[in-house]
Amino acid sequence: MNGSNTLAEDFDDLALGQRLRAVRERAGQSQRALAKKVGIPNSTISLIESGKMNPSVGALHKILAGVPISLSEFFAFEPVTEQQVFYAAEELTEIGKGKLSLKQVGKSLFGRALMMLRERYEIGADTGRVMYGHEGEEAGIVISGRIEVTVGEQRKILGPGDAYYFESRTPHRFRQIGPVPSEVISASTPPSF
Repeated sequence: MNGSNTLAEDFDDLALGQRLRAVRERAGQSQRALAKKVGIPNSTISLIESGKMNPSVGALHKILAGVPISLSEFFAFEPVTEQQVFYAAEELTEIGKGKLSLKQVGKSLFGRALMMLRERYEIGADTGRVMYGHEGEEAGIVISGRIEVTVGEQRKILGPGDAYYFESRTPHRFRQIGPVPSEVISASTPPSF
């Protein structure tokens, strides 16, 4: 240990963060769901996973309890970077739920700097009234339907062909508007769900 507060020096912040992301994804949990489960801010998990924060042993233990996985299992886990290049539509990984479908390119984002999604918002779908932020940048293009995008104090309804690009740390929200479902192709870096 590096004192009693930080983790072993043989794990740099980025390696630890990538390992946490891989363990969380293997458990099928989003950053938001895990944060809510363990009672810490989503931004904390995002900062750890992006290598910008080195958690204390106690904080990591609390986060891992929500997966669940022990500290020893966590440090023994050896994630592998996915090597697949092409993906058929049915191979996209569903990480959304309910009225919001989020189909991710790739099963695991371990070792990847970019997350690409095909998003489908059924009528009334919403990312939630509580806006959230995390490290990185997001961009997307509306393919069909209409979607209301709120970024901080700015709000705009976008239709087919319209796009957005913003710093993800600004709290944001997406909400389907109108009589037909909406589809968006989006990317974020670093991966944030």
